[in-house]
Amino acid sequence: MATKDFKRKLSAIFSADVAGYSRLMAEDEAATVETITTYREIMGGLIRQHRGRVVDSPGDNILAEFASVVDAVQCAVAVQKEFQARNVELPENRRMEFRIGINLGDVIEEEDRIYGDGVNIAARLEALADPGGICVSKTAFDHIETKLPLGYEYLGEQNVKNIPRPVGTYRVLMEPRVTVAGEVEKGKTVPVGRRKAILAGGVALILVVIAGLIWNFYFRPPPMEPASVEKMAFPLPDKPSIAVLPFVNMSDDPKQEFFSDGITEDIITALSKTPKMFVIARNSTFTYKGKPVKVKQVAEELGVRYVLEGSVRKAEDRVRITAQLIDALTGHHLWAERYDRDLKDIFALQDEITMKVINALQVELTEGEHARLWGKGTDNLQAYLKSLQAREFYLTQSREGNDLARRTAEEAIALDPEYAPPYHVLSITHFMDILFRTTKSPKQSMTRAVELIQKAIALDDSYALAHGWLGYLYVFLRKYEKGIMETQKGIALDPNGAHGYLYLCMVLRFAGRFEEAVQAIEKAIRLNPFPPNTYFRMACGTYFFVGRYEEAIEAGKKAVTVAPNDYIAHMLLSAAYSLAGRQEEARIAAKEVLRLNPKFSVVFMEKTLPFKNQADKEHVIGAMRKAGLPE
Repeated sequence: MATKDFKRKLSAIFSADVAGYSRLMAEDEAATVETITTYREIMGGLIRQHRGRVVDSPGDNILAEFASVVDAVQCAVAVQKEFQARNVELPENRRMEFRIGINLGDVIEEEDRIYGDGVNIAARLEALADPGGICVSKTAFDHIETKLPLGYEYLGEQNVKNIPRPVGTYRVLMEPRVTVAGEVEKGKTVPVGRRKAILAGGVALILVVIAGLIWNFYFRPPPMEPASVEKMAFPLPDKPSIAVLPFVNMSDDPKQEFFSDGITEDIITALSKTPKMFVIARNSTFTYKGKPVKVKQVAEELGVRYVLEGSVRKAEDRVRITAQLIDALTGHHLWAERYDRDLKDIFALQDEITMKVINALQVELTEGEHARLWGKGTDNLQAYLKSLQAREFYLTQSREGNDLARRTAEEAIALDPEYAPPYHVLSITHFMDILFRTTKSPKQSMTRAVELIQKAIALDDSYALAHGWLGYLYVFLRKYEKGIMETQKGIALDPNGAHGYLYLCMVLRFAGRFEEAVQAIEKAIRLNPFPPNTYFRMACGTYFFVGRYEEAIEAGKKAVTVAPNDYIAHMLLSAAYSLAGRQEEARIAAKEVLRLNPKFSVVFMEKTLPFKNQADKEHVIGAMRKAGLPE
């Protein structure tokens, strides 16, 4: 009989369940379900924050895996401390306490599931743990003994169900034991004065030790595996380079995701405004969202030295943000902090985190550079939140999302008419009406789009993206020089703005300045190595104007891989194949265009493409016809 080949790997397995779950359900089923749902979301967030992934969550059990035992145990401690704090607010008989077992062992991986004795041992260790406690196997203990500021109690070799050999087991003591020298032997007495002195000395020593442990645990985590310069996908820039990973949403409400995303993007935007740093764009760092990635991987794939990561918890009128800055080349933490603030202080808190990063990287700003890190914001928290929501809606690139973005942006403007970002979103929605063909008058929609983005700039002239977007709109009004001027101003305001370079490429391409357009799109992709397909689509349509047909084809292939249903990307790829003399492949790409858009017309594209020079338009239109696209 043939046996199936399984993929095996070594993993740190984390198994948790609720102590007394049956009793809780019997006493109050609805309250128990509500509590475990909340606690499950919190635990899932902490697992992701510690670079793990949830494998399964049947009933009251949660099974997760980590690449590192250190990460698994740190996560378990964070979980138990978080739930300990939350349980204080519940009646004693309604408190929900988890038992956690952790093992390092060989597992079988099949799709997204894991099996084997490695998993079973973690489950048995979980059963040995006290409510609110953690047990680890000896194999796991051997990897963390000297790496974490925790205490451990050896429980001996434990015989556990369905495991043939006893399992060496340790109880994790989240508050390390401290033995005070000079303890009294059993049966002897000590004078009261001496007992007080011993007690005072012991308390002092405990406080010193705990303070040191807290410092090391929260602010000096153990070094991570360093990144390799030789393995980096791009050469390191000659200035401090950083990627800001999406802050993990630790709120009870998953719908608050836009809030943590918005904070991340605002920090990226502020950092990117200094020319003395190299900052990776949002699109690329957000590809790691929800994935158990290591700092080493992020640094090598994006070609940066520093990585900022953190989490956000928003609850009613309070917000808690944790952040840590890591030097990927050494694996050391340069700075870490936890903030508990009123929600109304969120803007000052974002500024503080940004400046902490800048100072940690020893970047010295002039007075003018410091002043322009933050544009003209708003004091109206609700207007800010509405603006974040509107931005998330339009990023869906759908008609429904466009409508929601418009309504939400209008609500933000009603709350604060002097706040610029909602006008930017509103401008985009009117332009998208033209692309979605949901407008009765494309001319009026274009006019309205231009008016709204001009309003945004009038309110905040330092708003870099608004200048880039206005420059792009000018192209469709055949105002090429004004378009170039606006996009260049946007880049001057935000030297690390990948979208600014994308807009510049678009404008230069339609203006016939192709070599400069190539430089702009290459800069955009370096700042945004994992971009949306728009970048690759624009690279494809720019490279073939300078005769770099094979590079155009490669960019076109990436565009259709990222967005298989984008008929414009397939159209440009068909043109690139045609110009390269690869007619059979050009025809295949052309068929894909017609499959996605049966009404496609070369004549319509000829009327629509806003090239300044007729010869440039005929160059690409001729390639489309040669590829077999219909008139």
